[in-house]
Formats: sequence, C-alpha cells, structure tokens
Amino acid sequence: MTKQKKLRYSEYYDMQTLFDKLYADSKSGKVFKDLVRIIGCEENIRLAYRNIKRNSGSNTAGVDKLTIKDIEKLSVEQYVGIVQRKLMFYKPKPVRRVEIPKPNGKMRPLGIPTIIDRLIQQCILQVMEPICEAKFYERSNGFRPNRSAENAIAQCYKMINLQKLYYVVDVDIKGFFDNVNHTKLIQQIWHMGIRDKKLLCIIREMLKAPIVMPNGNIEYPTKGTPQGGILSPLLSNIVLNELDWWIDSQWEGMPTKQEYKCEVRPNGTVNKTAIYGAFKNTTKLKEVHIIRYADDFKLFCRKRSDAEKVFIAVKLWLKDRLKLEVSEEKSKIVNLKRHYSEFLGFEIKAVKKRKRYVVKSHMTQKAISREKDKLIKQVIQIAHVQDRDDEAREITLYNSMVFGIHNYYRYATMIATDCEQIHRAVSTVMKNRLYGRLSKKGHINEVYIRENYGKSKQIRFVSSKTVAPVGYVQTKTPMFKKKKVCKYTVEGREEIHKNLGINTSIMLALMRIKEPRRSVEYMDNRISLYAAQYGRCAISGKELWIDEIHCHHKLPVKSGGDDSYSNLVIVHKDIHQLIHATDDDTIAAYLNRVELDKKALAKLNVLRVMAGNTEI
Repeated sequence: MTKQKKLRYSEYYDMQTLFDKLYADSKSGKVFKDLVRIIGCEENIRLAYRNIKRNSGSNTAGVDKLTIKDIEKLSVEQYVGIVQRKLMFYKPKPVRRVEIPKPNGKMRPLGIPTIIDRLIQQCILQVMEPICEAKFYERSNGFRPNRSAENAIAQCYKMINLQKLYYVVDVDIKGFFDNVNHTKLIQQIWHMGIRDKKLLCIIREMLKAPIVMPNGNIEYPTKGTPQGGILSPLLSNIVLNELDWWIDSQWEGMPTKQEYKCEVRPNGTVNKTAIYGAFKNTTKLKEVHIIRYADDFKLFCRKRSDAEKVFIAVKLWLKDRLKLEVSEEKSKIVNLKRHYSEFLGFEIKAVKKRKRYVVKSHMTQKAISREKDKLIKQVIQIAHVQDRDDEAREITLYNSMVFGIHNYYRYATMIATDCEQIHRAVSTVMKNRLYGRLSKKGHINEVYIRENYGKSKQIRFVSSKTVAPVGYVQTKTPMFKKKKVCKYTVEGREEIHKNLGINTSIMLALMRIKEPRRSVEYMDNRISLYAAQYGRCAISGKELWIDEIHCHHKLPVKSGGDDSYSNLVIVHKDIHQLIHATDDDTIAAYLNRVELDKKALAKLNVLRVMAGNTEI
C-alpha cells in the first residue's frame, strides 16, 4: 500500500497516461531507445521529488551532508535544472555505507546515495517500472506495486491445499545483493527491451559508484547492487526474472505440439489440467513451480526424485547463468508432510486432515522471540515514563506494535497459539512492571480497539488508556492479487480505487507519530477519527495518505474549542487550507486543485462558517 500512494501523484502530474503507454508497448514487445528524454522531463522530476519527499530515508544525509530539507529550499526550476544537468553527464557521488542490526544479531550493510542521486534513481525507477512490470513473472511478489507477502503466502497455500505438492526446494542465495554481476544485469535490462544506451551507461555508473566505508576507506565495487538505493529492488527483480521464466519453461510454460482446450476462469486464470495430464502421461518432465519474494524463493515439486534433480539443476543454473552461489548450509529439500519449511517469517507444513493434507502454519520461532522482546522492551518503556502524556504516547506505540504483529502474521493458521505464547510472556512483565497502574476495568475510547478487540477478556487499562491484547487474534485466509489489479491500466486502477477499508499501514504510521505539543486527547481522537472515516477526507471522500492527513478543529481553540472527538474532523491538507483561507486568489487556486462538487462544497462552507470565515 505504501507504493500505491504514488499512483495518485502520477495522475496529479499528468504522467499516468505516459506510464500506461510504456506498459502497453512493453507488453507488445516494443523496444525503447529514447527513455532518458522522458526521465529528464520536468513533470517526471517533479513527480520523483513528490514521491521521495515523505520517505523516512529522505532525511538521511549522504556524503555531501544534504537531505530533502535542503532540496525543499530550492525553487522548482532550480532542482529540476540540477537533475537535468546531472543527467546530461552523469557521474554519481560516493555512496555512504552504514550498517544496521539484523534480527539474527548480524549487521546489514546499507548504501546511502546523496539526495540528488536518489532523486535521479527515482526518476529512472518511475520510467523503468512500467516497462519491467509488463515482463515480470506472475508469482514474483517482492518489491512490486500492489503485491505483498500475503500474496506469496496465498500461493504457497494453494500449492499444498489444491495442487497437492508436498516437496519443497528451499534455495538460499549467498549474499545475493553483494554478488550481482554488473555485466549480466545490463544484458538482462537490454533483453527486456530497454535499449537506450545512455540510460544503460547511467545505471552502470550507479552500480560502480565508490563506497565510503564507516572507517573512512573508499571501495570501488565490481559487483553487487547497494542495498538502500531506490533503484536496487527493481534491479534485483530484473536479475531473478530470468530464473522465474526458466523455471516456468520447465513445466507450466512448456510448449506443446498439439493444441489443448483450456478453460479460462472468470478471474482470468487459465486451467491447464489437460496439458499437465499429457505431460505426466507422455513425458519425463519434472513438475516444478516457483514462488518468489525478492531473493527468497521456493520450488514446489510433486516427487522427491524430481525435487533432487531440480535442486541440482537450479544450483548449476544460478552459477553458470547469473554467477551466483547457493548457501549449502541453508539450502535443502523439505518434505512438508514431515517437516516445516520457513518462508517470510512463517513456518509452513502439510498435515493430514481426514483423507487429505492441508496447510498448518505458525510464526517462526525467531519471529516469536523477536516480537516478544520488542513488546517487553516497550512495556518497560511505559513503566519508566515521566508523566501521563508521555505514558499515553508510549501505550499508543505499544498498541501499534500489537496491531502490526496481527496485521502481518494473521495469515498463519496457528497464529492464535503463537500470539498466546507471546501474551503469556508479555503479560507477566506487564503485571510486575506496571503493578498498581494496571486494571481490568475501564472504558474503551479507541474506535479501532473497540471494534476489533472489544470482546477480548485480555484487554487491560493503564491510567484509563486501553492496552491492546496481543493474544487476541484470529487467523485470516491470505488473498491472491486480483488479475485485473494493475497500476498501469485504466481497469486495473479502478480495482485499486475500489478499496474502501481502513489502510492499516497508514493508521499504524499515524499512531507512531509523536507530537509532544499536542494533547493526548487530540492524538487519540485523531486515530479514532481516521478509523471511523475509513481513512477518507470528511469533505471530498478521497482516501488519504499519511502526508495528506490534517486534523481540523471545527470550533477553533482560540474561540473556545477543545480537543474532544466531536470537535475534530479528518480532512485533506488542501481542504484544511480552504477552510482557513481568506485571500480570493488562494481560494481559487485550492478550489481548482481539489475539484469539489456541490455537496462537498456545502460541507466545506459549514466548517468555514464555524471557523469564522465567509462561505465560498
């Protein structure tokens, strides 16, 4: 969903039609030779600035010590001119290397380019993505728009429950991001139809940008893509896209001499049962299906002997074709009837139920330990607050962590058991650390908690503030991505805009924002209003993203208004400007931007009058 917000920005800067055309042309096999002109156009650069402006990483400085705040001081003409001039003779500045801790205790190296280099990478990403999306494999789920870990888990469940494939080849590529072969990557981009030689030279320069190590030494990379770069996720998908289609060609996409009748289901999928039956009866082909999320992938096979041969073939293919090594310690064949296989923080197994095998899944033990430790640390943080306002903010942060666990891991069939294990450990610490402040009785003021956790007996209260119960959760069936959903087609965007539910990721981000100058009542009511309004503007009805959410006082504080729920309303930031605007030119400019109908304008005028302004 975080990538989906860029969809509206593309429409705002009138780039969506061009992106749609690039996608359609790529689908039809067109070759692209003049992409740098599109990448360097003013609209694309302004769109890139808008897309990275609110990224948390945009406030992290590169080697030149500049951040997005330095770009904000420039006029549109200035920063557009800087990017266009740099694209003409591109030479990236060195990348700053930082190391962040991984869950297993090791350190993950990240490369931080300068803010201008990040802007240029975003410009390139916006143009390359629609071209590459048209060529990517259906079951590649990582770092792609409108796809998620949920889709990958759904595909795994289908392989077990419906296709009855119980042998899995778990392949772990050794240091994937650090070992990508630059020459091979440029060839793969070329074969995708991107044949703008100037663009390919720019990408090669990015890959070979010097790295400033934490100790001050400078290294010159000969392979690998820097983790932390905006373009790196797309490049990693390009590298492994060849693997996806090679696996597909071994079974699912194998051409046949005879034409078979295949049913096309209403959702657009093709039933290839007849073809697969012919393969089993008349050939020695090995049935294999790939499910991939970034560099983490699984190969599902029907027989142990097939899995063993596929395992050997994939290791050799990765070494010969992509120059990548497989970790022998972490790569293995798993019989799902006997053992669990780990994928994206889940443990997956096939267990017998009556006459068939079905999926049984848990959070991994690493995930349980990690989430348990995080919650315990947050409870200790709550215990050592300085005042009631600080306490309320820390409890809100704790609740957002609980919602995050439930939101991601609820697709495990045994999630209730796993969260109960976490709950037992956390509740013990809570009783000891918050002794005297913890209560079972209280009123649930938070709308989201009342609707989703109101029936739980595990709910607790600290100083009248509700503490969400980590042990109260139900499993949810993971969903596939709809075939129609695509940000580069008109029909696909209509499907995306149909989503009327609460965007949980935005609500969690809203909960994690700490504003010490605001009252706790204001912060709580803002979250409750976001949930009650389904994340939409009260005036225009449009879905709001985190940087567009403004909470307006109906009766201004200076006129005696307070932070009560009934005196607040969630609106788009441009609508908020219209409520308070008095200058005719300002009003005209914002009205032109938001395009309100008569009903919405009437709602706006009610708020303007309450704020002490005249009707529009």
